[in-house]
Amino acid sequence: MGSSVSVNHANFVIEVIQKSYEKPVLVDFFATWCGPCQMLKPMLEKLVQEYDFVLAEVDIDQNPELAHDYRVEGVPDVRVVVDGQVSEGFVGVLPEPQLRQLLAQLNLKSTLDEALEAIYTETSSGNAEAAQAKLEELLQQYPDNRNLILEAANFYIESNQLETAEKLLSSIPEYDKIYFPRAKSLKAIILFKQVVSQPETSNDLDQQFQQAARFVLEENYEAGLKALLAIVSRDRQYKNDGARKAMLAVFDLLGDDHPLVRDYRKRLTMTLY
Repeated sequence: MGSSVSVNHANFVIEVIQKSYEKPVLVDFFATWCGPCQMLKPMLEKLVQEYDFVLAEVDIDQNPELAHDYRVEGVPDVRVVVDGQVSEGFVGVLPEPQLRQLLAQLNLKSTLDEALEAIYTETSSGNAEAAQAKLEELLQQYPDNRNLILEAANFYIESNQLETAEKLLSSIPEYDKIYFPRAKSLKAIILFKQVVSQPETSNDLDQQFQQAARFVLEENYEAGLKALLAIVSRDRQYKNDGARKAMLAVFDLLGDDHPLVRDYRKRLTMTLY
């Protein structure tokens, strides 16, 4: 865990330059009237709870001499200071994944990432209960960390705790362009696991639907899509349009650029219309 400090002209050398010999310092030049600054600020303050760096916050209206000395022309303007050397960081707002990449370039490792690695080690060693206990502790510690939510959901899916995984994924809103696509992919896996877990039936459409789900879970996506399309062709109303919805779930799983998605979107459209 790092630390945050409000910096002015009087303490800049001590809090920024001298501290940078101990650990990296990110200097955030901001203004209270700046909208993008207010977007960046909570992200940086969140990351400083995970990474061992100093976040030095400089209000340019209160410290115009510092803004002048470092030629700050627009805010937010973030500079990186290591071993007394001030270098360019970025201007504007970066998405959280890019901020994490910047910290990784400074050889910083998130305490959360380290904790997740310990959980992966427990899981690979067969200690599922210990791994889950540690995971639940992390979720209490970082309840709003969406990357952690996705990792936890994947863990619960692998251990067939599908309702728990589904509840976690529901906390990621559709407008979140960074994390929602992966959440949709995990929801698709949950759907197919739920289909496979249903009781065996003598109904041939049910059997075909379950077989399609097995194909998808085995990553035999073409066979799964082919089987689902056959159900759509035969009975559009099956399971309240369930086969078509399942095909859309496969599309979510694979992504729009996958060649199978492009192919089967066309086939589905031709079948429907």
